[in-house]
Amino acid sequence: MRRYVAWRLAQTAGVLWGAYTLTFFLLDLLPGDPVAAMAGTGSDSGPVGQRRLDELRAQYGFDEPVLVRYASSLGRALHGDFGNSLATGRPVTDILSDALPPTLQLTGVALPLAALLGGGLALTATSVPRRRLRNLLLSVPAVGISLPSFWVGLMLVQLFAFRVPLFPAFGDGGPAGLVLPSLTLALPAAVLVAQVLSKSLLTELGTPYVHTARAKGAGRARVQFHHALRNASLPALTVVGVLAGQLTANAVVVENVFSRHGLGRVTTDAVTVQDVPVVQGVVVFGALVFVLVNLLVDLVYPLLDQRIAVSVRRSPA
Repeated sequence: MRRYVAWRLAQTAGVLWGAYTLTFFLLDLLPGDPVAAMAGTGSDSGPVGQRRLDELRAQYGFDEPVLVRYASSLGRALHGDFGNSLATGRPVTDILSDALPPTLQLTGVALPLAALLGGGLALTATSVPRRRLRNLLLSVPAVGISLPSFWVGLMLVQLFAFRVPLFPAFGDGGPAGLVLPSLTLALPAAVLVAQVLSKSLLTELGTPYVHTARAKGAGRARVQFHHALRNASLPALTVVGVLAGQLTANAVVVENVFSRHGLGRVTTDAVTVQDVPVVQGVVVFGALVFVLVNLLVDLVYPLLDQRIAVSVRRSPA
């Protein structure tokens, strides 16, 4: 088990390095000059001279070859230093630290809500005895997956903020202001969880061990929750792990729709002014959330399925 954990940690480090490297070179290939954009938007006296631009490029290291810049920036990133923002001059870590709590609050509510809604829909759909109603419930996830997050958010605002003013439409207005953004993030994720879990449940309910349990007199609820759900939950758990990273990315859209402060606002502002260090810091943070949640999911797998635990103990890695 220790070797397995060590191997997964090594893979995590490799994913983070790949995300950092890919982001660095993609941002370097983008058209435009980040330093010129910073000087043009931040100067009150109009465009600065070429000499001032050269000084700024030297100050931020943009006068060096790309490989030298990559090596030096990677070395600083390994020590938790992603440089300073080109737009504000603040350290990137400070900017992310200020924007992180609202985003974590939003995703921390949306992810359990998506799991509960998706799991409830899957369990309801697979336990309904009437075929027509079951097919109708099973078709809901396929329709919900096609709905983009921004459209869901706009519809929720229109219904529950304007027509029926139950919740605020914009801003960070306490717990009430968190309801509509959380639902906007959770609903598209919930239908994906429901789709995967319902298919897994239907497969498990048709297996021989379930038929044996029914033949021994086990009721519908016991068969579904005690026998089938445990094995069927493994694919859904994988989806939840993937969704944890996706929700952080989707928060960029949702926070802008609802005018909330967070990583979404920071990312939008950084992309607008070509603030390369901030964009790079946001991407690496998103990759970190993704790999850590998936690492946690991998470590939970052996607790749910003893066959996986046995294979992990026998694995040479």
